Amino acid sequence: MLHSTRGIVFHSTRYAETSLIVKIYTALFGLQSYLVKGVRNPKSKIKPGLFQPLTLLDLVVYHKERNSLQSVKEIRLAHPYQSIPYDIRKSSVVLFVNELVYKSIREEEPNPSLFEFLWAACLELDGTSSPVSNFHIWLALQLCTHLGIFPQSNYSSGFPIFNLREGIFQPAIPEHPHYIDQRSSLLLHSLLESCRSGPYQSSEKLIKPDERDHILETILLYYQLHLPGFKGLQSHHILHTVLS
Repeated sequence: MLHSTRGIVFHSTRYAETSLIVKIYTALFGLQSYLVKGVRNPKSKIKPGLFQPLTLLDLVVYHKERNSLQSVKEIRLAHPYQSIPYDIRKSSVVLFVNELVYKSIREEEPNPSLFEFLWAACLELDGTSSPVSNFHIWLALQLCTHLGIFPQSNYSSGFPIFNLREGIFQPAIPEHPHYIDQRSSLLLHSLLESCRSGPYQSSEKLIKPDERDHILETILLYYQLHLPGFKGLQSHHILHTVLS
């Protein structure tokens, strides 16, 4: 049966001589694998450039329940990015965000709020004229909400230490190494409050350049502690080089 859906490209791998298997996060079916035949043939009407990380697509697909590999009838670019391909900072952020969501999302079922969040975030990154040095941090924290692991915002002068294992602020240092000090906990609290305001704000006044890498490493450790199977990332090292 044919279905029309929007999709966000996460990952692609070569299959046979001319085809690709593409992981696409769809509005209707969650994360799915699609066989795109002949796309690497020079005469193909579908170009491989459509399957770059976080490309936004309109799709007409065949879908069969319990099939691990689905097929595609039509593929169109839903939104040609206007700035991301030409801005090394934005394109580096895209690589990080793509790796983060690809390693975080395993849902082979629809999640409308998560899909709409990711779609809107891609458009926001492409369209913003604000500095994007902290966009990846904002997105990683916002994503926690949709993954069901958003920390408790219970920070106060009496609860100044963030416990990474429990996802809460507490009065004293816990009896394990997974916590951050008072200064970093205050910064994390400020970022969490900023996230509650919704759309991306540059947060340049909140995070100093020398704090950015530490708070990002903290967030990634939090992911590892709360998402089973979540492994370390590689793209944030590139991001550090580009944004520094």
